[in-house]
Amino acid sequence: MGLEQPGCISYEPAFAIDVEWTLLASLARLGRPDGTSAYLRLSTRPVDQTLAAVPTDAAARERRRKQVVAGAYPLRRAATAPAVTIAAMGAMVPEALAAAQRLESLGTAVDVVMVTSAGLLFDAVQARAGHGQGDTWVLDAAFPARRAAPLVTLLDGHPHTLAFLAGINQVRATHLGVTRFGQSGDLGSVYRYHGIDTDSVVAAALDLI
Repeated sequence: MGLEQPGCISYEPAFAIDVEWTLLASLARLGRPDGTSAYLRLSTRPVDQTLAAVPTDAAARERRRKQVVAGAYPLRRAATAPAVTIAAMGAMVPEALAAAQRLESLGTAVDVVMVTSAGLLFDAVQARAGHGQGDTWVLDAAFPARRAAPLVTLLDGHPHTLAFLAGINQVRATHLGVTRFGQSGDLGSVYRYHGIDTDSVVAAALDLI
């Protein structure tokens, strides 16, 4: 709902620091002639905050903040060119990182990109094609062409939300998400049912390689 409302920027941050940065940026846009409203989709799921790996260097920390506010940032870069990239949103970060770790143990280099705003990334893609306005620099920061690789997108929402990301570098992709609702159970069981658990992410990545 937040993604497609005109005049409303949607965010789905994964970490508390991301919430702080996106909330402050959203407040700064209020009450201005060119301002916007904001929609933050948050989760009550506990997420290990150390996974954020926020840089301690002041310049790197500020670069991370700008990327968070602009829509996406690289959370994990492989030491070599990646064989696959996992782009995850919100509370799915533990599954994305666990899948990356398992794939690395199998000899597969993986980049992990955290998406904080699908809407802003879509605006950037449109702006790069000459349609509308958007911060196109964030595409190069999060999905640089030199690291283009098959893509797995992951969120606990409809998979079409991130499907457009494959077009940034014209790569093959698999999109994991939730297309049904009404089920109940513990989190692990529900994630397995919808195919957004760690095993499903690993399988999707291996199928693309």
